[in-house]
Amino acid sequence: MNWTAQDIPSQQGRRVLITGANSGIGFHTALELARHGAEIILPARTIEKATAAADRIKQAVPNAQIVPEVLDLADLSSVRAFAERILRLYPQPSLDLLINNAGVMAIPKRQLTPDGYERQFATNYLGPFALTARLFRAVKPVSGSRIVIVSSSANRVGRIDFENLQSERRYSPTSGAYAQSKLADSIFAIELQRRLTASHSPIIATAAHPGIAITNLQKSGPGETSLLNPTRIMTALLKPFFTHDASHAALPTLYAATAPDATPGGYYGPNGFQELKGAPAEARIPRMALDPAIAARLWQVSEQLTGIEFPIA
Repeated sequence: MNWTAQDIPSQQGRRVLITGANSGIGFHTALELARHGAEIILPARTIEKATAAADRIKQAVPNAQIVPEVLDLADLSSVRAFAERILRLYPQPSLDLLINNAGVMAIPKRQLTPDGYERQFATNYLGPFALTARLFRAVKPVSGSRIVIVSSSANRVGRIDFENLQSERRYSPTSGAYAQSKLADSIFAIELQRRLTASHSPIIATAAHPGIAITNLQKSGPGETSLLNPTRIMTALLKPFFTHDASHAALPTLYAATAPDATPGGYYGPNGFQELKGAPAEARIPRMALDPAIAARLWQVSEQLTGIEFPIA
């Protein structure tokens, strides 16, 4: 399969909400969906960032319909306020596609959100869980509606440690907190599909990971202020062989979001060596992500931490 953005079906008349679309992979995801006719709700942490991204898309797609909004996934009060605004603006089920794309990566020192949660776990997982729960009734209950969760190949080294979800006992920026948050995303996508299937919902949940792309996510990681940082030097040397740009890295998400062949509960990533780069294809799912008992427990804990009941009916 050599699926490209040209294979995206028409999105005319479809309304898409995508988080983290003001830059990087999310921006290119939104740009391609706009090119294919979708209306885009584009939230960012400030209205200035959202508006600037909307203007960039409109430069490339003059007729694009973009709705800038404000959302900070690390702050559950912001998630609640944003969801309430969307539900007021669109009182009937009107979302065809919800893409949970926003994330942070490898924060050098443990940080807490306004709710007291570790920032990577909160931004990458709890915020998307809460947003999906609050906006689930806004998703059209019809065939073709999708909820997409963007994970990471780092989920392979992740482990859900229910005794250390907030990294309060130990904190490891990448292989610990980040990998755990992205494994939680994969578990969420699969468990969401289990519940959608059990309730006979026509909505499907899919997931994707972008492989390795050099974006703002990596540039904000540890040690990037030093020109002699070994990680930075190694990245520069290996970049042409093992990474791709943000526009290509967006393809697995776009496939999960639009391809007619994408399956309920499917997980997609690049088809190249170690899923680092390449065209979209089925990706390897970590064994822990397939465990129903872990998924059920994580769902229950997530409801408790966010204070939101999330029944699928």
